[in-house]
Amino acid sequence: MSKTLYRKLVDSHTVVELDEDNVLLYADLHLMNEYTSPQAFAGLDERGLKTLYPGQNVATVSHIIPTHPDKIRIINDADSALQASNLKRNCDKHGIPLFDTNDRWQGIEHVIAPEHGMIRPGMVVICGDSHTTTYGALGALGFGIGTTEVEHLLATQTLVYRLAKNMRIRIDGALPAGTTAKDLVLMVIAQIGAQGARGYVVEFCGSAIASLSAEARFTLCNMAVEAGARGALIAPDETTIQYVLAHCPDLAGDADLRERALAQWRTLRSDPDASFDVEHFFNTTELVPTVTWGTSPDQAMSVTGLIPAAEDASDARALQYTGLTSGMPIEGIGIQHVFIGSCTNGRIEDLRAVVEVIGNHKVAPGVRAMVVPGSGAVRDQAEQEGIAAKLIAAGFEWRKPGCSMCLAMNDDVLAPGTRCASTTNRNFEGRQGRGAITHLMSPAMAAAAAVTGKITDVRKLLENHE
Repeated sequence: MSKTLYRKLVDSHTVVELDEDNVLLYADLHLMNEYTSPQAFAGLDERGLKTLYPGQNVATVSHIIPTHPDKIRIINDADSALQASNLKRNCDKHGIPLFDTNDRWQGIEHVIAPEHGMIRPGMVVICGDSHTTTYGALGALGFGIGTTEVEHLLATQTLVYRLAKNMRIRIDGALPAGTTAKDLVLMVIAQIGAQGARGYVVEFCGSAIASLSAEARFTLCNMAVEAGARGALIAPDETTIQYVLAHCPDLAGDADLRERALAQWRTLRSDPDASFDVEHFFNTTELVPTVTWGTSPDQAMSVTGLIPAAEDASDARALQYTGLTSGMPIEGIGIQHVFIGSCTNGRIEDLRAVVEVIGNHKVAPGVRAMVVPGSGAVRDQAEQEGIAAKLIAAGFEWRKPGCSMCLAMNDDVLAPGTRCASTTNRNFEGRQGRGAITHLMSPAMAAAAAVTGKITDVRKLLENHE
């Protein structure tokens, strides 16, 4: 029987079929953070259970950690400090590796896992965080789970898993100048809606996808969940292989193991006649830099367009919250804050794009601009390449790694009424601070906003550089 890539991954990890809709699924890797694991560990303690395979679980402190550039990081908030200390205590007790608060390689789980060679094609990777879909960029099935499921996974390394439906999104064409994977995924979400992929695992394919770097694919798969997707996948290709081999020294140094792995990875693609429940087709011909105007990632538009009229109560509420008016241009709207970072856009390629846009410009007066690398490794590399020095010289704050201002769970919080150009994945009401207004965009677009003090078509700055 012909199978999709998604079904091949599920079938290869199925311990037992429970019924026609549910299986007991084996997880190759379980990632944890400080805010979804405490109750799970408490549940294990109450039942007298241990973690079955500690080495297939990895934890990091990222959501609640301060990102101030202090030499030694101290979590001053009492509740947050308790979460971090509990995570360390539980990891020590269960023998689980931990990227702790002051670990050199600490960072966001969805950044550190691939860069440390933990993610390989064909794996099933689970985490108590919705953006675990990121790992589909390397041909691994990743998805988020809740606290009760975390407990079950720790005890058994398996999960009762409800099967998803199959969706394929084909995107052809070359990315026009000034556009990125972030613009691409915002365009797709705007077209199919915030619930357009609900209940589906999405497989991305097409010439536009094939041309993306591995890091750009992380951005694409990371935000698939904003369309409601339960997972996102890209079939492994040469780009995938080169990324994985560069980050997996055991494969690079063992020819036999490497060849066996490559042979297996080449089977990880949907069969030519596999059937998908839903298919969408897009072309990049008309793609332009894209920015959100409302309070949902699907409320996105061209930077050259006009704020749309409200079509329903949700749109009307979004316009009221953001203080925008239908018919006004989105380009030129003033911003007070810029945030560049997160598991969506906190990687080295994102930071390279930022300095390319900045050139000799400085952060505009009245704008506070922050750059928070996604991990210690990204931070080190940016400093070695001179990126950090250029950012600091331009007036950006160069911070320590962490989730930071992606969500208001730490001390990087926007004040009410502050309008922020952000490279994160969600622009919900209050996401970055109560009453704060978030406009999602690419790192390049955020850099343009930082130096102009307003939402700006990045292509204008890039043209001036030429």
